[in-house]
Amino acid sequence: MKREEIQNLVSKCEDKCSSTFKKIDETCLFFSEKVLNAMQESNLSESAFTETTGYGYNDIGRETIENIYKCVFASEDALVRNQFVSGSHALSVTLFALLRPNDTLLSISGNPYDTLHEVIGIKENPSSLASFGVNYEEIDLVDNDFDYEKIADYLSHNTPKVIEIQRSKGYSTRDSLTIDKIKRVVDLIKRINKDVIIMVDNCYCEFVERINPIEVGADICVGSLIKNLGGGIAPNGAYVVGKKKLIDLVGERLTLPGEGREVGPTLGVNKQILQGLFFAPSVVASSLKTAVLTSALLEELGYKVSPKFNSVRADIVQNIEFNNEKLLIKFVQGIQAGSPVDSKVTPIPWDMPGYTDQVIMAAGAFTQGSSIELSCDGPIRPPYIAYMQGGLTYEYGKLGLIKAIEFLTK
Repeated sequence: MKREEIQNLVSKCEDKCSSTFKKIDETCLFFSEKVLNAMQESNLSESAFTETTGYGYNDIGRETIENIYKCVFASEDALVRNQFVSGSHALSVTLFALLRPNDTLLSISGNPYDTLHEVIGIKENPSSLASFGVNYEEIDLVDNDFDYEKIADYLSHNTPKVIEIQRSKGYSTRDSLTIDKIKRVVDLIKRINKDVIIMVDNCYCEFVERINPIEVGADICVGSLIKNLGGGIAPNGAYVVGKKKLIDLVGERLTLPGEGREVGPTLGVNKQILQGLFFAPSVVASSLKTAVLTSALLEELGYKVSPKFNSVRADIVQNIEFNNEKLLIKFVQGIQAGSPVDSKVTPIPWDMPGYTDQVIMAAGAFTQGSSIELSCDGPIRPPYIAYMQGGLTYEYGKLGLIKAIEFLTK
């Protein structure tokens, strides 16, 4: 397709998406007010931007950040640290903090994301939870929802220590899990066993729906700062929010018993973390609009997409099913060519740590691995799905998408 043809099709799809865009803008305003109120109530001042080194004792900025996150999530406590190298690292630290030998971890959203397989011991690793005697079981989703009957039956005969829920789809074809489904399953679990710890992997889902998992009864919730809440500004890190006694355990696993959350130098990133959160509602809205436009546009071109452009969304991820390895590769390469950084680089499938299949990944981002910036990746396996997410602004997201369509159709 010629550039002019693509732009005409984009304009047509934007008209079709206008009511969906309006709802996204309304949610953006809702979260902008929530973040602003949290910063004001936490008495955020310029002194919070100073850095600490070494042990990081008495870091006022770090404490302010964690209080702001506590307010935003309506949680008892929060741990927000640049010592987390990724969302998967934060999930791993949390699982090791909560589980002990002979405990059972139960996933009720099916097989978790690939990078957790060696953490749990689904794939053998001498440092896994399984190697420490932690048991693992899972219950698959049914028709993109929890298997409520099977979960109830399991809990009536077993006592898992931690129940893990992954909201985003990962490299799967299932739908991501909306907050109404999270609420229903949390209510069911707590009726049967109020002591089980419900842990939610919230990556890619923040500021998409107006209610978060903690507000519907989840005990602990984990996410990355190089995804939604970092706003494309935070250089690294992750957050854990939830019950104070659980957050304290995670702090002691992240650093060391006896010192826990009292140590951890911020090394001058406080301002970036705070500014990232400040911009996050707008950046997430831009990512959502980019995903909505992608869904409408690729469906017009005859591809199977999920979610549909007007569907209720739980995260920023957009699936495009190509059923063809070469088309998947061309689309991902087009996203890379439409990026601000390394646009001349041509991504190819390669072996990535933590993944079973080869993966192709476009990530021409200012922050390495940042998936709130326009990015696209997919495992090289049928049905050859591209998982696209991010877009710091809608305009840049749209331009990247146009470049990808040029690659796909030439």
